[in-house]
Amino acid sequence: MKKLLITLVLIPFLGITQTIENLEYISPFNNEVAAIKKGNEWGFIDQDGKVIIDFRNDLVLTKTGNATYPIFSNEKCLIAHQKDGILYYGYIDKTGKTVITPQFLNATNFEYDKALVLKVEKETIGYNDIFNKDVVSYHYFEVIIDKQGKAIDHLTQLAIHISPKDKEDKNPPTITSKFISENLVAIKDSNKKWRLKKIE
Repeated sequence: MKKLLITLVLIPFLGITQTIENLEYISPFNNEVAAIKKGNEWGFIDQDGKVIIDFRNDLVLTKTGNATYPIFSNEKCLIAHQKDGILYYGYIDKTGKTVITPQFLNATNFEYDKALVLKVEKETIGYNDIFNKDVVSYHYFEVIIDKQGKAIDHLTQLAIHISPKDKEDKNPPTITSKFISENLVAIKDSNKKWRLKKIE
């Protein structure tokens, strides 16, 4: 009889569901998750309404149709962190763990297990005796990365230089290439003409 009483007491608690209140936006489901907004922060829920990524302020928004919100694509979501006045982009997985450290000047959502990014390189070109600091130059290349964040193909051969003024701009440099299929990428050149490149 004592054992039966314990079972009856536990049954009501098993049916309790999680309630999330005061949300300002709930996105459609994409990649089996939906973005939710509270204040200036975003998080993610699964299809059961469980919060799988708590609210945070580093998720990058993607324009989709008439709305803008963070999305997962190929199991990854874009994040952005600021360092030394420059915004760097990387990726998290569905546990919220950073799987590709923020290191790119701009980045796209993953497609076909690949993403387009602007890989930045920092070059020390001298030393300023007055301010006791290195004089550095930043330049970047447009590249394709794999799921681990490794560059697998360079789309631009010439480095694009960034002036100190530009690196403080809130808007990241533009990515001019785009995937048109799993194995083809379209690249816009300086004359605003397109060329096609096959990806191995």
